[in-house]
Amino acid sequence: MTAIRSIAFSFFLYGTTLIIGVVCLPVLLFPRSVNVKLVRWWCNYVIGGFERIIGVKRIVIGQENLPQGSFIVAAKHQAMWETVILNVLLDDPATILKKELMYIPIFGWWVAKLNMISVDRGAHAAALKKMLKDAKAQTENGRILTIYPEGTRADVGGKNAYKPGIAGLYKALDVPVVPVALNSGRCWARKGGYKPGRITMEFLEPIQPGMNRKEFMSELETRIETGCNRLADLDD
Repeated sequence: MTAIRSIAFSFFLYGTTLIIGVVCLPVLLFPRSVNVKLVRWWCNYVIGGFERIIGVKRIVIGQENLPQGSFIVAAKHQAMWETVILNVLLDDPATILKKELMYIPIFGWWVAKLNMISVDRGAHAAALKKMLKDAKAQTENGRILTIYPEGTRADVGGKNAYKPGIAGLYKALDVPVVPVALNSGRCWARKGGYKPGRITMEFLEPIQPGMNRKEFMSELETRIETGCNRLADLDD
């Protein structure tokens, strides 16, 4: 039954997304605010389909920890799930993502329309400088930033090296950073496959501006990894 559900959801996710993307192409000519609403609707549509088809219960806690105004959400990355759900839970976030995603037909066009922030990993210092400039412009417009500090997905219980970009943002933007722990990989595996169960996402207490680079990186990693280890041990 789980295998059948996985196949059904794969068709639902990729098939209907392609159809919606093509049918709604004219919307790209409308103001950005209209496209924001469309993408948010699509995110709700995907999450709803995932929960119903696979049999997943979603629990989100700690939303009282979200500050007012602009801030940075630094989330663990285990699945596509969190990249979708954060667009449901947050108001028009600016996601920092790798530049290669901009080249994907249809998907990349909406990423550009929504003023997401792309990073050319091969450009090193130049990429960091551009990212900071773009991020500053978005926070000055009152937007929330979302970033995945490891830069790639990890299995449940696993960890990748935390990249320096988040430290650069923390120092340059002088806004709180909200760590996010989750266990989405339990139901939406990094290497494919879906399983019924419960996904919990937790917005942890913000890290306020003022720490030095080393202290901040240590605190961020400790909070996220401790939270993820705790959530990984929860029963469904």
